[in-house]
Amino acid sequence: MNALAFKRTAGTRPEPRSALSAAGDGLTDRNFDLLSRYIYDYSGIKMPFAKKTMLEGRLRRRLRFVGLEGLNDYCDYLFNHGGLDTEAIHLIDAVTTNKTDFFREPTHFEHLTNKALPDLAAKGHRRLRVWSSACSIGAEPYTLAMVMEDYLEMKGGPDFSILATDLSTDVLQVAKRGIFSNAMIEPVDPERRKRYVMEPREPARGEVRIHPKLRSKVGFARLNLMDRSYSVGDPMHVIFCRNVLIYFDKKTQEQVLSRLCDRLLPGGYLYVGHSETITGFGLPVQQVANTVFQKV
Repeated sequence: MNALAFKRTAGTRPEPRSALSAAGDGLTDRNFDLLSRYIYDYSGIKMPFAKKTMLEGRLRRRLRFVGLEGLNDYCDYLFNHGGLDTEAIHLIDAVTTNKTDFFREPTHFEHLTNKALPDLAAKGHRRLRVWSSACSIGAEPYTLAMVMEDYLEMKGGPDFSILATDLSTDVLQVAKRGIFSNAMIEPVDPERRKRYVMEPREPARGEVRIHPKLRSKVGFARLNLMDRSYSVGDPMHVIFCRNVLIYFDKKTQEQVLSRLCDRLLPGGYLYVGHSETITGFGLPVQQVANTVFQKV
C-alpha cells in the first residue's frame, strides 16, 4: 500500500485518503491475505481468494462507520493502528453468513420428537438442556422450543431450557427480539402459529413475534466455536450444530466436534447439517439416523 496514503500516528485512526483516490479501491493481495488469515484464526471460516469480491463488498459497509474511504485504509487501521481492539467483532459480523429458516431440515425435528425425546424421558431426565450452537437470527432455537413445548404439553414432561449461541453479535440482537417477517414464519404450521406466534395489531407491518412463553425458554449468548473450551454450564442433552461445519477445514471441524462432544451427556444427541459429515474423526458417538449421532 502507498506509504503516502495517510499520516501514521501510533494508536490513532489514520487520516483517510481523498474520495477520488479511494474510489474503486479494491483490496491488495497482501491485505486480502492478512484479512483471510485473521478471519480464519479468529473464527475458523475459510476465505479463499475466490471470495475476494464478496469480502470487499461486505467490508465497504464498515467504512462509513470508521470514517475511512478505502478498503486498504481500513486494513491499515486494523493491523497497524490498533483498530482490531474495537473493530474485530464488527469485522467478523460482516463476513459471517447467516442463512436460516424455521423447521429447516425437518427430519431432525421429527427424530427429536419421535426418538430422542422419548429416549431421554425414559432414562429419567426431568429437565433437558438443549444447545443451538450456531443459532443465527433465532429460527433454529425457536423451532426447537416449539417442538419441545409440544412434547412437554403432550407428554407432561420433560421440561427444558435452550441455550442459543452465535459468533455474530448482530444476529443475536435480532434473535433476542424474536420478531420475524411473515414470509420467514411461513414454514410454521397454522396450529403452532396459533399457539406460539403473536400477530401484530397492524397487519400491514408484515411481521410477527414469538410468544413470550417460548422466548422465556431460550437464552442467547455470544460464543466462538474456535474457543478452546465452551463455557456453557452443565452438560447438554441435545446439541444442534448444523450448517456451520461446512465453513471449516477438516482439522477445525474435528476440533469443534470434539469440544461439542465434551459438552454432551452420555446418551445425548448431536445433530449436524445434512450436507455435513463426521466420518473418520474418532468421536465418542454412534450414528443413529441420517446426520444424527448419540454419545456412547
